[in-house]
Amino acid sequence: MLLILIGYRATGKTTLAGLLAARLGWDWIDADVEIERRAGKSIKRIFAEDGEPAFRELEVQVTADLCARDRLVLAAGGGAPMREENRRAMRAAGRVVWLTASAKSIHRRMTGDATTASRRPDLTDRGGLDEIVQLLTRREPIYRQTAHHVVDTEDKLPETLVAEILAAFEPHLNAREAP
Repeated sequence: MLLILIGYRATGKTTLAGLLAARLGWDWIDADVEIERRAGKSIKRIFAEDGEPAFRELEVQVTADLCARDRLVLAAGGGAPMREENRRAMRAAGRVVWLTASAKSIHRRMTGDATTASRRPDLTDRGGLDEIVQLLTRREPIYRQTAHHVVDTEDKLPETLVAEILAAFEPHLNAREAP
């Protein structure tokens, strides 16, 4: 059983994965960090040197490997659900929670994170808030289709979000563990 967090960049996946894992007594991993570890370079460098298709193929491999684990909280990459094989693997592995926030909040969070620019490439020629709006428009129907539960992260403390996610997740965890 896995608890998988999906959503756009800067919606809190990594922060909440660590907190949820601590509460559950599970391991956690950020899929993007695992991709960078396997590639030996940042996602921005993977895009620049190998191209987005190579990144997406590595993302499929990493997602499949991580979804085969047990008792793991997975912070999935923002674009991972866009591939059908990733959606299937995630839904088969456990419960998928979509973390949402407004485009303006996402943009504010991204610009406030010093590591974003050095590790993450722009995904369109627009960049910034325009890119976020464009990609959210494309991704939101897929996120909705993939998720078992939706959690709005707008103006909520991490501890509040953890409680909300666990309240939705624990009945499914107990059902899986029952004899």
